[in-house]
Amino acid sequence: MKVAFIIDPLHTFNIKKDTAYMMMLSVARKDWQQYVFELNDIFVEDGVAYGIGYELMLTGSKEHNKWYQLIPGDKMRLGEFDVIFMRKDPPFNMEFIYATYILELAEKQGALVVNKPRTLRDANEKFSINNYPQLSPKTMVSRSFKHIKTFIEKYKDVVVKPLDGMGGESIFRIQPNDSNKNVILETITQYESKFIMVQQYQPAIKDGDKRILIVDGEPLEYLVARIPSGEDSRGNLARGASTSIRKINAEEYEIAHIVGRDLQANGVLFAGIDVIGNTLTEINITSPTMTQQIYNETGVNATDILMDVVEDRIINRKSKK
Repeated sequence: MKVAFIIDPLHTFNIKKDTAYMMMLSVARKDWQQYVFELNDIFVEDGVAYGIGYELMLTGSKEHNKWYQLIPGDKMRLGEFDVIFMRKDPPFNMEFIYATYILELAEKQGALVVNKPRTLRDANEKFSINNYPQLSPKTMVSRSFKHIKTFIEKYKDVVVKPLDGMGGESIFRIQPNDSNKNVILETITQYESKFIMVQQYQPAIKDGDKRILIVDGEPLEYLVARIPSGEDSRGNLARGASTSIRKINAEEYEIAHIVGRDLQANGVLFAGIDVIGNTLTEINITSPTMTQQIYNETGVNATDILMDVVEDRIINRKSKK
């Protein structure tokens, strides 16, 4: 098998936490050939998707920047790879969208792309929960001060966040009589020029913002609860949250099963959903994380499971040709 990863620079990886690194280890265990490409390395010429990247060899070292060796590659048709993993981290901007256009060409020209490029474009991580109002908190998406303030007056205690943020960036809690309400809304909407999400505050955040991984529509049996620190209400590791690993319960499984079934139908083989209490707050299909935390505590390896799924898909595709 021939595998490509579209990634950020390898020297930026924290291999103690990075899920793309776990994927690379799983690929190596399969003894598949793997290559890495940054966005500068992929292009389209005369309607064909190409890349000039590097063959990746894992050294077994745990030292920063010594865990890999790179062998320069030639110009390659991306459609000739068996599978391409899109693991470019946000921001989800126009450059990311242009990359999905290139990957969609590669998909049409023969490659299995994980996750499906069209779905990557269509399924904003935060906005997508609006497809599941029965599972989600009370939610509004707007850039109008008038509409947002009406929502706040109705639900009193809310959280506001940008639609393109990550890692807890620019998430604000607005409580009744908050004297900073106007400046928060001015800042986050950039004076009514950017859509934001407003949600009723979920007190269950004290028990953690729970990440549930989904592989080919099936929830993993363990989740990661990211529990806010005493100094911050956000359940993000980048904001000081701690982690707790446990098995998912019946309610959490049902939420993940409903979402996972739809993701599978839309070509998403690897995803992570966020759940607070029993409410769905985010659907992450761009670059889901938390595989290492689960593996280190339980021995359950989500990326090994993913590679088995990918292998079956590729074998089935080849048998039909």
